[in-house]
This record gives sequence, structure tokens and C-alpha cells, in this order.
Amino acid sequence: MKILLINPPRENEIIGNNPRIVEEERGYNPPLGLLYLAGYLEARTQHAVSVIDSQVENLSYDELSRRVADAKPDVVGLTAMTMTLVDVLKAARAVKSSAPSAKVVLGGPHVHLFPEETIAFDDVDYLVLGEGEEVFAQLLDAIGDDARLRSIPGIVFTSGGEVVNTGTRAAIEDLDALPFPARHLVPYKKYSSLLAKGDCVTTVFTSRGCPFKCTFCDRPHLGKRFRARSPKNVVDELEECTRMGINEFLIYDDTFTVDRARANEICDEIVRRKLDIGFDIRARLDTVNADMLARLKAAGCQGIHYGVEAGTERILKILNKGISIPLAVDIFRLTKKHGIPTLAYFMIGNPEETREEIEETFAVTRRLNPDYVHMTVLTPFPGTVVYQWALERGVIKSDVWREFAREPNMDFEPPHWGEHFTKDELNALLVEGYKKFYTRPSYILKRLMKIRSFSEFKRKARAGLKVFSMK
Repeated sequence: MKILLINPPRENEIIGNNPRIVEEERGYNPPLGLLYLAGYLEARTQHAVSVIDSQVENLSYDELSRRVADAKPDVVGLTAMTMTLVDVLKAARAVKSSAPSAKVVLGGPHVHLFPEETIAFDDVDYLVLGEGEEVFAQLLDAIGDDARLRSIPGIVFTSGGEVVNTGTRAAIEDLDALPFPARHLVPYKKYSSLLAKGDCVTTVFTSRGCPFKCTFCDRPHLGKRFRARSPKNVVDELEECTRMGINEFLIYDDTFTVDRARANEICDEIVRRKLDIGFDIRARLDTVNADMLARLKAAGCQGIHYGVEAGTERILKILNKGISIPLAVDIFRLTKKHGIPTLAYFMIGNPEETREEIEETFAVTRRLNPDYVHMTVLTPFPGTVVYQWALERGVIKSDVWREFAREPNMDFEPPHWGEHFTKDELNALLVEGYKKFYTRPSYILKRLMKIRSFSEFKRKARAGLKVFSMK
């Protein structure tokens, strides 16, 4: 069969409670979930696989429809996140109009949260729950045989008017057994990032599952149990990428540093192989120490993204972050001492948060003085503890995410924690926080002195102009 995997255009993305400030300048990340799926199908099946990344190729829906018609696929797969649901369904309609006999399969976190609502759409034939590689391959072999489909855990479909949900299958234990993402199926040299020094970047997952229990976050399709690839397997992938001309990486694990010994081994293996690469990681403040930072620096780490989230101990406790402001001060100081740039994530509009506490958060951003700060207004996402609290306390009056899942449209406004502030008030505060951080003369001078290429200058200049023009 001909299998086509599509990353749809990003024309109708619900952006949450975060006005687009510098978002357009972040570049494009490869659709790693789809590329893992493609790599698995190429290695383990006889199906012909192709991938269309509409975003990096800047395709309109008309152009996507023509590409689908030319491909003549038997099955089309798309990843559905709640924030991209409108575009996913629009892409599914484009598939059905261009290749009417093709079966459309959706996977991803949205279908895990809302399977019955999603399978009800006319242009959707099957859902894959949880991790998709093994399930999707088995689904392809059983399409058209409902009895066989019922025996495969991880599938949702309709049969004779009945919604059949075979349940979520067990998580994949041996992540080393998965083939590497099929980056060769997309124009991989077009992927970029505002934070990168060069023009060609890719993302990497070295683990799945997050063991921490922050109240604002959920990864329903990957689970809470941390599962990790071996250091050798990870560095094998990095080395394969270097042979493709890719030397910069964004390691997109929720927390790369959960297992310190493993993280250190990855760094040591990079050094042993003498790979000339640069990479960013995401880390928790309480999983990093001086020895790890030294190894990260030696291996080529050029950025650590820390989730601080709030500037007061009271709000950190509500968010169940398990960290403290003194710890943040120590770790940011230590990271800078080792010469590794930092990015700090913060949120405002958290449960019970006051104006004074938001101002304290802004003060902490300047006190920590990371190289970059990324601030958002909290969106209570479906599946999170914060969203459940909001429903129980009447802060959000109805299950708006389920309503959106049933009838997605661009008029939908994601909820915020409206206990003390309107959405407009929070957005105005967010702009204030960004300006207080990014328009400091000392910050601007420091950033200018660190730019190493004209392309890097152009990316950061565009982002800077957006900050100055915010209202």
C-alpha cells in the first residue's frame, strides 16, 4: 500500500492564551512523530511511505490537495493535537476530496483524550491511541477486516454504527528497537530555530514519558513512566544526522536529565566519538549539578531550557513544581559559570495568583537573567489537574475543551484561569513582562556581542523588533 503521512498547514492553530509575540521567528521543527512512524514502516513493512510537511514547505491547502492527488495514497496518517485540530480536520477533508478512496488515520494526544468525539468526524476512518509505531503497522495489515481490527489494542473505529475502542496498548519498553526517524523523507535542511547558531537544525527524542506531576501539564499518549534510549543508541542517531549535514539539535525530551548517569554517558559518548555538534536540552532545576554541566559543556551543549514557571514559592507549590526560587538562582548561576546559555520558561495567570505575585515573577526573570525568557499566560489544557480544578471550582463553567472537540472552529477561545484577571488584562501584563526583560540596554548589548553569523543576526533582529512593537 501507499502510505502518506501529512503535517498540515498551520493556518488555523489555536494558540492558547499567548499572543504571538515572537512565535513566528522560532522556525520550524520536523514532525518527529510522523518521521518515527515513517522510519518504522520503512524498516519493518513492505509499504511505500512518503511524508508531506506542509509547514516547512509553506503549502496552502490547494497545494496540499494537489500533492495528495499526485501521491494517490491508500492510507493517510495525521497527528492531532487539540490546538491544531481545525487544521488536521481541514487536511483530512482535503485528502478525501483529492483521494476519495484513501483511509484517514489520526493519532496523537488529542485522539487519546477525545476518541469518541474524534472518530465521529466524517473524514476520519481510524484512530491510533498511544504510541503509534507498532499499532499503525498492525492497523495497515488489518484494514477492512473488522474482526481482526478488534484484536489489535490501540485502535478506535466504527463498525455497523458502533464505536469500537480496543483500549490503549502497553507502552513500548525497548525504545532502542525503534528505527530512527526518516528525516530523509522531508526537506530536512529547511528546519531552523531562533535559538540556533546555524541554519539547519533537527529535533531529537532520547526518552518518552515524564515522571513528574506538574498540575498544568499532561502527556496522555506517552504516559508518566520514564522510558529512555541507551546512550549508544542516542549518539548513533546524532552521528547519522551529522553524515546528513545536520550538526545542531534540539533534544525535546520533557526532561533530558531525569537519569543523571545516563545523561552523563550520552555526553561522554559524544566526546569519545569527537562529534562536532551543538545541542539544546530541557532540564529540571533539581536534576542538574556541576559535574553534569561540565560534561554537557564538553559535549557541545549550547543551551539549557529550564522550567521555572513562577516567581513565588506559593505559586510554585500550587503548580507542584517541586523547586524553589533559591534553587533557581543557584542553578542559573552555576549554568552560566559553565558557559552554557539558558532559556527560562515562566507563566502568569496561575491559580490564585495576584498582581503582586505576577510582578514578582517578572522581577525573578531579571534576577535570574537568562539569555532568553519565554513567558505565557496559563492555559488550562484538557487532561491537566489545573483544568479539572477550574471545572470543580466553577472558574471555567463548562467542559469547553470537550465541546471544542465535538465542534471545532476558529471562534473558540481557550480558557484562562479567570479568578482575578480578564484575558485582556493578562495579555497586557504579559507584554509588560516581555518588555521589562528584553528591552533592557544591558540585555540588548549582551545579545549583539554574542551573534556569530548574519543569518543569526537576521533571525534575532526580527524577533527583537516584534518585542519593541508589542502593545
